[in-house]
Amino acid sequence: MGQKIHPVGLRIGGAAPWKSRWFADSRKYKETLREDLKIREILMKKLKTAGVANIEIERSINKLKVFIFVARPGVLIGRGGTGLTELKKFLLKELKIKSENALEIAPQDIRSVDLSAYLVAQGVAEQLIRRLPAQRVMNQTIDRVMRAGAKGVRVVVSGRINGAEIARREWKASGVMPLHTLRQDIDFASFPALTKSGFVGVKVWINKGEVEI
Repeated sequence: MGQKIHPVGLRIGGAAPWKSRWFADSRKYKETLREDLKIREILMKKLKTAGVANIEIERSINKLKVFIFVARPGVLIGRGGTGLTELKKFLLKELKIKSENALEIAPQDIRSVDLSAYLVAQGVAEQLIRRLPAQRVMNQTIDRVMRAGAKGVRVVVSGRINGAEIARREWKASGVMPLHTLRQDIDFASFPALTKSGFVGVKVWINKGEVEI
C-alpha cells in the first residue's frame, strides 16, 4: 500500500499557512494547545449555521486573536454587531479570560464557498444523511466546484453507501490533482455522515492552482 500524508500538512509553511501562530515553552505548550483545540471545538458547534470553514489563532504576550473564516458573516456578526459581542462574552467565560482587551475576534469572509474543501465535504455529508443518491451528489458537487474556478477536485465516499449491505468505496474526480507538487494549493477535508446504516466517510480534495513559495 502507498504511504499517505495529509495534503495540507505537507504544504504548511509553503502553500498552506499555520492555523495556530504562537510560541510557548515546554511548561505551557500543552495547556496552550489544549486551549486552541477547545476554541475550535466550541466555535465549530456554536457557529454551524454560519458555515465555518476554518479557524486561525494568533497569540502575543497579552493578546489572543481568533480569525473565523465563515461563508455567512452576517450570521456571525448579527444585527448591529450584537452576535459578535455575545460570542466574545461567551468565549471570555469559557476560556476564563478576565480582560476583554485580551481577546479579539476577527470574522473573515470566504470568497467562494465551493472552493472550501471543509464546506464542500460538509455539504456532501448533509445530502447523504438526507438519503440522496451518492453518485448524483458527487457529480453535482464536482460540477459546482469546477465552475467555481478549481483546477481539479476529487471526492471519495466510503462506507455503507445508499444503505448497502456491504461497505464499499466510491470516488469521482475531475481536472488535475498533483499531490506531489508542493507549489500547488491543495485544500483537503474529511467529514463523517451519520446515516441510518452507519457512518459514511466523505473526503474532498480541491486544487486551487499554483502559488508562489
